[in-house]
Amino acid sequence: MNNMIEIKDLTFEYNREEDGKNIPALSGVDLNIEKGSFTAVIGHNGSGKSTLAKNMNALLLPSGGKVYVNGYDTADESKLWHIRQAAGMVFQNPDNQLVSAIVEDDIAFGPENLGIEPGEIKKRVKESLQAVGMYDYRKKAPHLLSGGQKQRIAIAGVIAMRPECIIFDEPTAMLDPYGRKEVMDTIRKLNKEEGITIILITHFMDEAALADRIVVIDEGKIALDGTPKSVFVQVEKLRKIGLEVPIVTEIAFRLRNKGIHVPEDIISLEEMVNYLCQ
Repeated sequence: MNNMIEIKDLTFEYNREEDGKNIPALSGVDLNIEKGSFTAVIGHNGSGKSTLAKNMNALLLPSGGKVYVNGYDTADESKLWHIRQAAGMVFQNPDNQLVSAIVEDDIAFGPENLGIEPGEIKKRVKESLQAVGMYDYRKKAPHLLSGGQKQRIAIAGVIAMRPECIIFDEPTAMLDPYGRKEVMDTIRKLNKEEGITIILITHFMDEAALADRIVVIDEGKIALDGTPKSVFVQVEKLRKIGLEVPIVTEIAFRLRNKGIHVPEDIISLEEMVNYLCQ
C-alpha cells in the first residue's frame, strides 16, 4: 500500500446551534496522500482546509464518504488507537500541546501513555529532541522558550509517538519570521531525512512552495492540485479564489505583463536571481 491517507467522496457538515441547520464545510472531496510525500493544503479562511485536516486524524468524522489512514477506516472506533499512532497532529498554538514543566518530561508524556517501557521512552525522548534540534533544552521549562522553540518541542512530542505521518494545522500562524523558519526547517528535515509523510495546512504561500505538492481548497472542494510550479503559475485563478502567490511569483507575473520575458515556473528567490543574473 503506497497511500498514507485515502479520502473518498468526503463530505462534512457542521451543525449551527442557533437554528439547528447543517452547514457544509467539505463536499465530495477525493484525495490520496502518498507515503513519504510532503503535501501543502492552502485556501482562504473558511475554505475547509482545517476541517479536512481534522478528518485526516479522526478528530472529526465524515458526514458522508470515507477517510482511511494507513488502511484504517476513521469511522471504525476500534481502530482509533491505530489511526492516532499512524498520523500525529500539531496545532497552531504550541501551548495547547505542552503539558509538563520540563521539556523532556513533556516529550515522554505520549510514549508513557502508550505503555512504552522506560528505557525505550528515554531513547525516544533523546532522538525526538535531536530531530528538532532541541536536545540542549531538555532540562528547560517550556514556558521560558520562544514561540518557535515551543512549536519544535510540540513537534518532538509527536515524533516520540513514532507516527508515519504528521499533520500540521497552521503551525506557524502565531510565530514571528524567525520562528516560522525554525519550524519549516524542522518540517522539511523530518520529511527528507526521516521519511515522515507531511501534510501542511498553511496560509503562507512561501511555505506551501516548499512542498512537493499543493492542494487548493475553495468552498469545501479541491480547486487545484499539482506541483508548486503548476499551481502558482495560475496567478489569476488563485486571486479569484482569494489567495495570493509567493512574492517572487508575483514579481515574475508583473514583469511578464510589462513585456519582459520571465519563465512562468519561477517560484523561488534563488530561481529568480539565477535567471535575472544571466
